[in-house]
Amino acid sequence: MPRVISLILGGGRGTRLYPLTKSRSKPAVPIAGKYRLIDIPVSNCIHSGLHRIFVVTQFNSVSLHRHIYNTYKFDPFEGGFVEILAAQQTMQSETWYQGTADAVRRNIPYFTDKDYDLVLILSGDQLYRMDFQEMIKTHVENKAVVTIAALPVPESEARSCGVMRIQADGRVIDFEEKPKTQEKLNRVRTDPNWLDKLGLKAHGRPYLASMGIYVFNTKTLVDLLASSNATDFGHELLPQIITQQRVQAHLFDGYWEDIGTVGAFHQANIDLTLDHPPFDFTHGEQPIFTRPRFLPSSRILGATVRNSLICDGCVIGRGSVIENSVIGVRSIIGDNVTIRDSYLMGADLYEQPDDVRRNQGEGIVNLGVGAGSVIERAIVDKNSRIGRNVKVVNETGIVDSEECPTHVIRDGVVVVPKHTILHEGSVI
Repeated sequence: MPRVISLILGGGRGTRLYPLTKSRSKPAVPIAGKYRLIDIPVSNCIHSGLHRIFVVTQFNSVSLHRHIYNTYKFDPFEGGFVEILAAQQTMQSETWYQGTADAVRRNIPYFTDKDYDLVLILSGDQLYRMDFQEMIKTHVENKAVVTIAALPVPESEARSCGVMRIQADGRVIDFEEKPKTQEKLNRVRTDPNWLDKLGLKAHGRPYLASMGIYVFNTKTLVDLLASSNATDFGHELLPQIITQQRVQAHLFDGYWEDIGTVGAFHQANIDLTLDHPPFDFTHGEQPIFTRPRFLPSSRILGATVRNSLICDGCVIGRGSVIENSVIGVRSIIGDNVTIRDSYLMGADLYEQPDDVRRNQGEGIVNLGVGAGSVIERAIVDKNSRIGRNVKVVNETGIVDSEECPTHVIRDGVVVVPKHTILHEGSVI
């Protein structure tokens, strides 16, 4: 068996997910009420038997570091680990990472000090489940120097992806990052008959999109990065190496969602509430791991809940209606509250009775959602204080708005940032 080191790229500033990334790195953004985005690739690694994992990041890494430290602890005799590699000044470089390839280049010493045969490179902002051993098998059996996980997509999605064209044996012979013209799209179109021979039905999806998941021979990766100043895999390195050495496609046709935008992130969470969700966090023997918490069971006091996820430690008041929503840990929801098509991330702590009495005396809004409030098609970040009879609805249908202290609208979704206070009777 080859020795494999996994590198999870934490991404840049996460501007497309702002303001969820205002005080945390992208991999630390909570998903499904009780998980973090970083839990997805780490769990996939663990289920694939890959227990040596670095997470490469540079922005707002404190909460990410805390989550990893409190979650992933391996048997010391096995040598497994999940460690943060944060950007730092060195004698060789005093700048931030300039791109995905540059981030890996700066951390070469950490994965070459041991005799690792292969480097598995993953993204920290995707929702999927994959057995990486199958991808490694594809890589080894085809004697490739690089293997790219590839997902069939229709033309409507191909323009926003890195798209590759393959031969009948799965070898990648062309790669175009986010092709903008029809000519470039036609050049990277893969013959559907070849996909059929490889066991994958095209069904109107003749384009193979890179999932941002790569297996590199360690020596190839080191040599490639040392001989080039390229800063990005998709735009620069992959097109270059395809013309020189064997690059293989590993075909994947399961659920995969890039949740790098507010709209995609909101929809991915709401989809979890469907009768048959496209992604199931309790998938048999391959659950998604996260930080263990010692929280009480949720209490629902005469509320109506339909197609929703209610996480640990919540209290939901009488007469409230919750539909197609995700309610995060420690959420306190008052009486006669209506929540639809929304994701409430919950809270990091409970307010004790003394805290609540002090709040009342000082006119401070309690943590959670006050009685009579209405929240629709929204994301409410952690530790927010929403008063009584507040409306978060976006009735005018604004698609994108300028940021203000209490909220921002992205892709038609109202986002209430972390620690926001909405006073009684406020309307958004």
